[in-house]
Amino acid sequence: MEIINLEGTEDTPKILLNKPNGIFEISGRSLPEDTAEFYKPVLEWLERYTADPNPETPFVFKLEYFNTASSKLILDVLSKLERIKGTTISWYHHEDDEDMEEAGSEFSELVEVEFEFKTY
Repeated sequence: MEIINLEGTEDTPKILLNKPNGIFEISGRSLPEDTAEFYKPVLEWLERYTADPNPETPFVFKLEYFNTASSKLILDVLSKLERIKGTTISWYHHEDDEDMEEAGSEFSELVEVEFEFKTY
């Protein structure tokens, strides 16, 4: 399975989906111009991964900011992860970023995936 390794920009998050090394991370800022098009390869990759996942899938979200359009796509990513046994979500937020902590909390109530909240 190919590795997705997108470097983050000012408007797009860094995305690393590396099945062989068990590294799954979305980090940075997410406000791409065409959110659906930006996340399409990620969702397609997760769909293929669902057919043959690793025994454990520790997925890290370390987002500093995301816009409303991105929140819908993040929920789509979480919904795909919900179908993968052994998935855990590590939701990172800055210690003083209550909005990002609350966003993670709201996502955790919408999907059946184990969430851990961590500060950095």
